Amino acid sequence: MQELTQAAGAGIQADLKTFSALEAYGTSVITALVAQNTRGVQSVYRIDPEFVSAQLRSVLEDVRIDSAKIGMLSESDVVNAVADALIHYPIPYVVLDTVMIAKSGDPLLAPEAVDAVRKRLLPIVSLITPNLPEAAALLDTRVATSEQEMLEQGKALLAMGCSAVLMKGGHLNQSEKS
Repeated sequence: MQELTQAAGAGIQADLKTFSALEAYGTSVITALVAQNTRGVQSVYRIDPEFVSAQLRSVLEDVRIDSAKIGMLSESDVVNAVADALIHYPIPYVVLDTVMIAKSGDPLLAPEAVDAVRKRLLPIVSLITPNLPEAAALLDTRVATSEQEMLEQGKALLAMGCSAVLMKGGHLNQSEKS
């Protein structure tokens, strides 16, 4: 459940290539179309939430899904459509890759959707994988600058209901990394 980009280095295409390499069968639900290259995001075409729901029903009523990965959701109505589907069609293992900001700094999740992610998705997913800016956005706080702050933020995210947190610390300053 995520975006489609023409470069195929991220989003649905990258995940489907990974699934295939691991000899797993992957299905897809497109949540946005993104015009993106190595320089940044040029445009995002948001998929109608009703169509996202229709895609989810199409897959979940036909195929047994043992695990799922959620990526870019773009807006709160799409977050709600995904949450509603996960409640109606429970999936044992759900990973939420909290795609909020592109590497270029371009926003990929509407600000009002952050609250929907907090309230609707965090309590029902198995694992979230935020980077430091995403964790800070979810907690409405500043970005962690030390491993201790990362640990504290990870615990705070766990308290929001998810089963596990894998926080990516690539944004820590170099002196803290060493």
